[in-house]
Amino acid sequence: MDQHPWRLGPRARRWLDVSIVGGLVVLGMVAHLAVGEPVAALLTTAEVVPLLWRRTRAWGVFLAVATASAVQAVAYHEPVVGQLAFPIAVYAVARWSPRWQGVTALLVGYAASLVAAVRWTLGFGGELTAGNIVPYAVTIGALVTTAWALGFAAQERERYVASLVARAEQAERMAEREVELAARDERSRIAREMHDVVAHGLSVIVVQADGARYAAAKDPGVAVATLETIAAAGREALTEMRRLLGLLREGDTGVAPQPGLGDVRHLVEEARTAGMRVTADLPDRVAEVPEVPDGVGLAAYRIVQEALTNVRKHAGPNASVDVRVTVDREVAIDVRDDGRGAAAGADGRGLGLVGMRERAAVHGGTLEAGPAPGGGFAVSARLPL
Repeated sequence: MDQHPWRLGPRARRWLDVSIVGGLVVLGMVAHLAVGEPVAALLTTAEVVPLLWRRTRAWGVFLAVATASAVQAVAYHEPVVGQLAFPIAVYAVARWSPRWQGVTALLVGYAASLVAAVRWTLGFGGELTAGNIVPYAVTIGALVTTAWALGFAAQERERYVASLVARAEQAERMAEREVELAARDERSRIAREMHDVVAHGLSVIVVQADGARYAAAKDPGVAVATLETIAAAGREALTEMRRLLGLLREGDTGVAPQPGLGDVRHLVEEARTAGMRVTADLPDRVAEVPEVPDGVGLAAYRIVQEALTNVRKHAGPNASVDVRVTVDREVAIDVRDDGRGAAAGADGRGLGLVGMRERAAVHGGTLEAGPAPGGGFAVSARLPL
């Protein structure tokens, strides 16, 4: 639940100002006309009415009230009800006007307190002595100071609240931006995962289907084994797709764990089953696969997967490939084929190499990919631990 400081609404503020002005005018009329002093009643009205605009034109209102008070000090030698408008005007300037105007109003108030003290002393028939003037001057000056201090404190509070609101809005914008960037990164990550799964699975299926089509004419039994390979590749791709789509559902993380470094052996076996000539330098047994962080293991698996997919798509039908994965202070991945290399065509729309580089960069690693000396294509990645 949001907590906001209590404030009067626009309509309530207007009613408050009208009530203050109306109350002072009525009080002045009753007090002065009752004793036969119409001039004092007129001066009270002149001093009080400008307060209706004290919130929107505080400085102008203060000047109008100060001018009317100066005229009253010259034309009338006794206090009037309208002089109560002066500290209200000082408060308005201190609260809603620039700082220099508030200080000016305070100084003018001090000067006015001395003038009023002198006029009242003379009006009541007293002598101009310090003992007579000082009490009036101190009392009036205290009222002016109090009004200015209250207005200054209210202005500081409003500025503080405004700064808090601005900071909150900035923090909210930054949070929204961070959420947007996080969502964008997540979409990019899922897109890379989808690309790796679909490209790898479909390339296996296409290669197997093409091979079976030619081989089935001579040996129909080949089609059975090929269809089994196609079905296995399809099932694996569907499992990966379900896991990725599960990430998009709230509270669902998929139906299968993410592959890791130990699953690279399955990629090699799958490539061999599909007819690719693969030599691999991997740990002898699954149990000997070193422990690496899950993120690094997944990145290594995807890099090898994409590299084998590119060999299948671009290296040519008779290419062989060498896969080496070692773990020391870093995970070293080297995949090299003896296929077409620089002569292999590309449509320029693939995301494979970009995705591999992004995966390596996420973990502070590097990846180099390009035609190898002497022919073929090489992918070399280093993922620090």
